[in-house]
Amino acid sequence: MSRTPAEIKAEILRLTREYSAAAHAANRPGKHAQIPPFVPGQTTVPYAGRVFTEDEVEAAVSSTLDFWLTLGPEGEAFENELAVLLGVKKTLLVNSGSSANLVALAALTSPKLGERQLRPGDEVITSAAGFPTTVAPILQNGCVPVFIDNDPSTLNGSADQLEAAFIPGKTKAVMMAHTLGNPFDLAATTEFCQRHNLWLIEDNCDALGCRYDGKFTGTFGDLSTQSFYPPHHLTMGEGGAVNIVREMKLKVLAESFRDWGRDCWCPSGKDNTCHKRFGWQLGELPEGYDHKYIYSHLGYNLKPLDPQAAIGRQQLKKLPSFIQARMDNWAQLRAKLADLEEFIQFQLPTHATGWTSSAGFMWDKTGHRTECSWFGFMMLVKKNAPFTRNQLAKHLDEAKIGNRMLFGGNLVRQPAFVSLQKQNPGAFRVIGDLSGADRIMAEAVFVGTYPGLTPAMLDYMATTISNFAKKF
Repeated sequence: MSRTPAEIKAEILRLTREYSAAAHAANRPGKHAQIPPFVPGQTTVPYAGRVFTEDEVEAAVSSTLDFWLTLGPEGEAFENELAVLLGVKKTLLVNSGSSANLVALAALTSPKLGERQLRPGDEVITSAAGFPTTVAPILQNGCVPVFIDNDPSTLNGSADQLEAAFIPGKTKAVMMAHTLGNPFDLAATTEFCQRHNLWLIEDNCDALGCRYDGKFTGTFGDLSTQSFYPPHHLTMGEGGAVNIVREMKLKVLAESFRDWGRDCWCPSGKDNTCHKRFGWQLGELPEGYDHKYIYSHLGYNLKPLDPQAAIGRQQLKKLPSFIQARMDNWAQLRAKLADLEEFIQFQLPTHATGWTSSAGFMWDKTGHRTECSWFGFMMLVKKNAPFTRNQLAKHLDEAKIGNRMLFGGNLVRQPAFVSLQKQNPGAFRVIGDLSGADRIMAEAVFVGTYPGLTPAMLDYMATTISNFAKKF
């Protein structure tokens, strides 16, 4: 007797789990009992990477067998689950964190926002050091980035420069990242935005699971963004999300820019969600023109695939343990490298004033507290050190320890921005001398904290860094 499709699928998924267990053991969480042994100097220690089990592989194959492919039931479920976890009104999936930033900024350019619409020439405050796709959407939408400096201790934008960056009638928004899993000063920034009636976009791509005063980052602004690229806190391979924090009118706008610029909010494969599909008259179209083909914006197609969302749903279940692993791994490295403070400045959470091995973090008098879901373990090689950042980075490479600088460093020093300013001196503004961002660019290097690191890897990383520094 021939087997039913359900029976065949069940057998495929059983074999899928068996295959994944055999083929992908190295991608399990670092504290998993069944993980290949680590060989110092031979096994590569990535700065970040995919961490998954048989669950994600089975989910991807199962969704693919169903062959919905484009964003569908798995995507809808993931959007709902992430929104509930964060405590936001709505989450929209997109195909990358970079696209999430583009959609979030573009949504604020909609004419439907009236006087609060971002228009060409309007200014958006951001920080100088970081990843370029936090800034690119500002320029791509005809607005002017205004760069404030970064604090080398926290790596975040210097909130004390916000007022200096503000010009009444010109400044319309703030768009900044929580750098390397460290929340920026949300108390000062949200107060500034509320006082001046500015939009706030939180680039939360490196910071999923961070908390500020006990509340998740990505829930303070008007919009926030996530990335699900493999190095990030959870992965779909490629993927990202826009979180609509409070105002559902922004959901309709963000969804429109994500989905070709159309008015219609019907999910793929569904018609007439608004029950007025042939009852609209917009623009100069004839009355009753099909609402599925009415476009109020010049948008994009930035949706991910449903099998990606199926993977993400399994990753989301592991997020609490992933967050804890990042915190634990950072703390272990910090403790093991405590005697290098003469030559290395270690990153501090926002509002922390110092760290000791006995008491942990010391805090400022504001009363605000941050909990970091660390994206990496950042080290700034001090000017008085007998070695340079580049020498340390090269040594880590030779030891097969993955490392990165702080992404694009001071972005205004990048070729694209240098060329842009030559062609158009008014393309962006700079507040102060950006000495903090320059220092980060010259001195910073980070290694991993991701959940795939094993205790043996962490010991090897700390020993390698310590031995290198002490030989001088």
